[in-house]
Amino acid sequence: MSVSKQSVFSMFSSSFTSTRSSDDPKNSHYESQQMREVHSHLEESIRPYIDLIDTLRSVGIHKDLALPTIVVIGDQSSGKSSVLETLSGVALPRGNGIVTRCPLELRLKKVTGGVSWKAVISYREKRTEFADPSMVERHVKTAQDELAGNGVGICDELITLEVMSPDVCNLTLIDLPGIARVPVAGQPDDIANQIKKLIIKFIVMQETINLVVVPCNIDIATTEALKLAQEVDPEGKRTIAVLTKPDLIDKGTEKNILAIVQNKVIPLRKGYVMVKCRGQQQIDDDISLDEATEMEKEFFQNHEFFRRLLSEDKATTKSLANKLTQNLVDHIKKSLPQLSEQIKKQLWDLRDDLKECESGPPQDSKGAKQFLIKILTKFNGRIKLLSSGEKMAEKNLFVLLREEFNMWNDHLNETKKSLKQSTKEKIEVLQNFRGRELPGFSNYRVFEVILQNHVATLKNPASKLLNAIKGIILDHFTEVVETCFQNYPNLQSITKDKIDNIQSSQQAKAEQRISEQFKMERMIFTQDPIFLKALNEIPDSETFSIDELPVFDKKSKYSDMLEAYYEIVVQRMADQLPMMILFFMLKQTAKLLTADMLSLLKGVKVSELLFEDTDVSRRRRDLQARLDRLSIAQETLSNFEGSAE
Repeated sequence: MSVSKQSVFSMFSSSFTSTRSSDDPKNSHYESQQMREVHSHLEESIRPYIDLIDTLRSVGIHKDLALPTIVVIGDQSSGKSSVLETLSGVALPRGNGIVTRCPLELRLKKVTGGVSWKAVISYREKRTEFADPSMVERHVKTAQDELAGNGVGICDELITLEVMSPDVCNLTLIDLPGIARVPVAGQPDDIANQIKKLIIKFIVMQETINLVVVPCNIDIATTEALKLAQEVDPEGKRTIAVLTKPDLIDKGTEKNILAIVQNKVIPLRKGYVMVKCRGQQQIDDDISLDEATEMEKEFFQNHEFFRRLLSEDKATTKSLANKLTQNLVDHIKKSLPQLSEQIKKQLWDLRDDLKECESGPPQDSKGAKQFLIKILTKFNGRIKLLSSGEKMAEKNLFVLLREEFNMWNDHLNETKKSLKQSTKEKIEVLQNFRGRELPGFSNYRVFEVILQNHVATLKNPASKLLNAIKGIILDHFTEVVETCFQNYPNLQSITKDKIDNIQSSQQAKAEQRISEQFKMERMIFTQDPIFLKALNEIPDSETFSIDELPVFDKKSKYSDMLEAYYEIVVQRMADQLPMMILFFMLKQTAKLLTADMLSLLKGVKVSELLFEDTDVSRRRRDLQARLDRLSIAQETLSNFEGSAE
């Protein structure tokens, strides 16, 4: 740009000063022309920055990160509404108690080209355009009633009022509710705390310039608004104070007020400005804002103490507008690099979050069915991998199953000891069971009964093993269901029901086969070579060959024969039961489940199966909305930086 921003502001300030001191019509005409040229340079230098932030706020980026802005705060009846009124050129709601009940973003845009006056008010999804300045108060009240309810309550939802006129400055600021000290009728007892929390929510952010409105006719140190500003900005780096109602101060306190404005009492880095806006009497007398502006200038020109503030550029609403615009643009320029980095970081994080939050099903029926086929195929694939022993979680399924099978094997080995002990006791009383056999021969029926009774003690442990394995497999299947269908509660429920039904059926089959196994074990059978091998492996036992079978049927070897045969039973049970359980509860369940899942593609409404959990779909929508607005913001910033170069 050919004219620097700082030089333009200097021209702007000097023009205001010369205009105030000149009563010559010719000079006034010349200075008006000069002012138009200055405004033209101002438009070129500052409007793009303010428009940039307004655009980002319109996109909704303020929901994700703080934007450079000016926030107006003040105690009730501090003159806050009057200041905004003078800056904007429109009548805002006035009255006793809380007038501003929602944050009001005031966007002032100086326009040319035949536009006389136009405004747009927007909140939530509503947007109303109008061309009558007298309708501003009504529209703002309507918006506040809709957001905060009829009455005197407050709300933190933003109302945006955009005013386009050739008679306003280029400025955007946010007006917040006045700080109440005592609740009035209809207000909650904690209204003061509610308002303070709302104010702090805005002013605590480092990107915010705090414009504090303070009446001249009270002790500045006692104002709640300035106290709040000092809490969040103790060094006064981003606070500007506006002193109002200078015509109401007590006689003799002028020098004290002057010292405040000159930054000698409570220092603020951005300083003070004194203004005199329309009072209620002037409003009642139908004094226009233009007339009030002229009266303000005359008040300071004729004031014995405050006239010096004109030359210091610390008085009048025009001086305030100049100061605010300059500070806002400087603040925006300083904030842009950090703002750009914050947007980049949030975009990076959001893309990762969206990856975790699986994309939802297409809305069209054909696309939805293809989506269902895809996730069912993925589910079946994971179930097959699970049943084949692939690692699907931190601990492999077969590691857990093997732990149970090892405990089953350990239990079987423990029962060998109890068999040995009981065999000795039974042999001692075996004579009581002697039948017609001659001495030296054993009763084979006794041999059978001892083994049959001992094997029968394994039934309950076998049943517990089956239930334990069922529980482990069910947990892993359920985990796959919840992982693959985490967003679809109906599909989850249907699949879990299928697993329960299939496992119940398979458990019944497994129980039947285990029962048959125990019945077969009552037969007391094994091949002769297997029995002899087991018998010969018993420590301290004689060795026998198959040719000696008829001669070692004697009581002295009775316990060894029982021990040898039970070793064979243990080996059979150690392998057979786990194999049965794995076959029915895992392999067959997985096979039946994957086949049954494909039947969901027939006769069931796809939309019902793919109905999403509300929280999940809402989170995805929120993430996508954030991604969209941050992407727009990044593009807007990129285009702005490109055009600035």
